[in-house]
Amino acid sequence: MRDYLYLGLYKSFSFLLGSLSQQTTLHLTKFIAKVAYTLSKKHQKIINNNLDLAFNSSLSDKEKKEIGVEAFTNLADTTFGIIRRDKLPISEILKSVTFKGGEVIEAYQNMDKQFILVTGHYGNWELLSQSIAIKYNLTLVGVGRKLDSEVMDKILKANRERFNVEMVYKKGAMKGCIKAIAQKKIVGILVDQHIPLDQSVNVDFLNHKVTHTPIASVLSRKFGLDIVPAFIETNNYKDYTVTIYPPIKSIKTDNQEEDIEKMTIAQAKAMEFVIRKNPKQWFWMHKRWKEFYREIYKI
Repeated sequence: MRDYLYLGLYKSFSFLLGSLSQQTTLHLTKFIAKVAYTLSKKHQKIINNNLDLAFNSSLSDKEKKEIGVEAFTNLADTTFGIIRRDKLPISEILKSVTFKGGEVIEAYQNMDKQFILVTGHYGNWELLSQSIAIKYNLTLVGVGRKLDSEVMDKILKANRERFNVEMVYKKGAMKGCIKAIAQKKIVGILVDQHIPLDQSVNVDFLNHKVTHTPIASVLSRKFGLDIVPAFIETNNYKDYTVTIYPPIKSIKTDNQEEDIEKMTIAQAKAMEFVIRKNPKQWFWMHKRWKEFYREIYKI
């Protein structure tokens, strides 16, 4: 029954968004974001506490609200974008996307060399993966969580695969990533979510200790692949900029633990850089610091 409800909502929004102009869709996106922020007191508290921690309580209530609403706007824009692009020709996807730093990826392609892509829940992260896969004619394999709804998971999987984006699920992710690398595909990993302590390399992130996934670092060291950070952002939810940053070079010495730690710290720093540059683009609803600051998430 739940799957049928989700499917009905998806088809309804698909029809609605297909009949609306881009400007009207933008108004709807912002309206839903404001309503969601206003009604979800739980997420307001998480956002505010995260911001207080990250910026040492230096932001005003007005600033925190603006960032919080934008976080919901990014989420709505990402969700609506998935639905809208489901009907778009592949040739249309890149019309709204500008690339900076593309020579980084082109250099690896010219050397016929793979790399590992890392990003986070920043801007329209679904558009990021699809646009990079299309722009550089590569197959990108992401690591993610399977949706609770089988029907919606199949729809999302088909949507991504149409744009050369495949998924491996977190359970068995390492095996799936190794298989993808063997097939000359590009592994892409979101590196900004909390993970359990026993799976983590602990790093400083926005001046506070967090758990951080080491999977990109482990793969980098094992296969000698550099790590390329890339992020997407927008100022108007019409035009998007993908920025590809200088690579984090693969390290392999006799000290495996230190190698993995160094590369993982570098990924956290890359994520921190873009958040500090434009905090409105990040998904502040994560309980990012909960392993070491559980008290700030008590509701």
